[in-house]
Amino acid sequence: MILSPLRHFQFALFGGFSSSYGRRLIVNFLAVVLFGMGTFVGWRKTATPTKSAASGPSTVAHIAKEDQLNTIVLTVKAEERLGIKAAAVEIRPVRRTRTYGGEVTLPTGALIIVSAPLSGTLQAAGKGPVPGVGATISLGQPIFHLLPMLSPEREVLTPAERVRYAEARNAIATARIDTAGQVEQAQVQVDAAQIALERAERLLREMAGTVKAVDDANAQLALTDKTLTAAKARKGQVDQIKLDDDRELGKVSPLPILAPREGIIRAEHAVVGEVVTAGTPLFEVMQCDPVWIKVAVYVGDLAEIDQRASGQIGTLAHSPNSPLSAAAPIPAPPTATALSSTVDLYYELKNPDGQYRPGQRLGATLALTGETEQRGVPWSAVVQDVHGGSWVYEATAPQTFVRRRVQVRQVIDDWMVFDKGPAVGAKIVTEGVAELFGTEFGFGK
Repeated sequence: MILSPLRHFQFALFGGFSSSYGRRLIVNFLAVVLFGMGTFVGWRKTATPTKSAASGPSTVAHIAKEDQLNTIVLTVKAEERLGIKAAAVEIRPVRRTRTYGGEVTLPTGALIIVSAPLSGTLQAAGKGPVPGVGATISLGQPIFHLLPMLSPEREVLTPAERVRYAEARNAIATARIDTAGQVEQAQVQVDAAQIALERAERLLREMAGTVKAVDDANAQLALTDKTLTAAKARKGQVDQIKLDDDRELGKVSPLPILAPREGIIRAEHAVVGEVVTAGTPLFEVMQCDPVWIKVAVYVGDLAEIDQRASGQIGTLAHSPNSPLSAAAPIPAPPTATALSSTVDLYYELKNPDGQYRPGQRLGATLALTGETEQRGVPWSAVVQDVHGGSWVYEATAPQTFVRRRVQVRQVIDDWMVFDKGPAVGAKIVTEGVAELFGTEFGFGK
């Protein structure tokens, strides 16, 4: 009897054949059904249209992690939109440098201690409070008024107090003469700068001069004008100081205690209402512009350091793209530390905004003698990941870029020198690096 497959299944299901034959038939039938369903599903997936990888602006070979290299393929339009530009790895002569630890110190004479010229009682110089520690003061600013201590029987000065009082008057008179001379000197400089400017402008009109000469003359005139303004301000402060006394009776008015220089009050040793004797320290004035940078150098490295070149000063957490401040070498008393086998080199650093403080630790990059040729690329070609790793993108083919790891050795101006990385002549992306990085990791297009 010939039966169809469906009838075979029915007979096996209801016991028409032996149990073993029925089970085999059921298994075979289910396998055929499942195979047909899989083929149908596969056909539907194949027939469904997919978005071509070339239709987008860029493609990435695989989903990358930051510790894995990846290849990026861009379309021509995407490359133009991202502004991709590349430059070859070059070998250039580079000045050798080495970084040491430095310490901010005060120059010689930057700290002045002001003492009482004679015995008396301290009073406030004005209606306001006395400038406290850390306050910025100017040259000639009154800090205290000192009421001299007179004899009990007569309100007169003793002979010793008269000598000190005369010395104070002489110091004020000297300050007045000095400030007047500074004003006259500054005025002469302004007149000379004005004449130089007129000459430069006349030569330029006659086609015998240059625009640069006129610009330099203008800058010099502006500088001398500021110097004259500052000199007049100092003279005005000194002229306000008055010491009225009765020469015959020796009676005096309160003696103003003035700031001997512009700076910051570092310490106060007396307060208003205190009775002080002659020579008692009253306060200290500290000047923090400029400051000295003391750099401890190992004695074995001293011969390699170019001691005539300026040092580059930065913070201890200095990164390659952080700004550096130039510090000029200065002659200073020779010092050394025997325990650490180091000698001290000193550099002068401008500090107009008080950024650097005495005792602060810094990093000092010093120039070494001689130059070496090393390979490098512009610093704009470097991108850093979240772990601090440095990378560049190498153009291996048209619109194809591969991320390469580099080991940065140093950054000089805008040029990055590296030890490990692409070979000389390799094309490295210098513009559009951040856009490539964003395209690779999915947060840019």
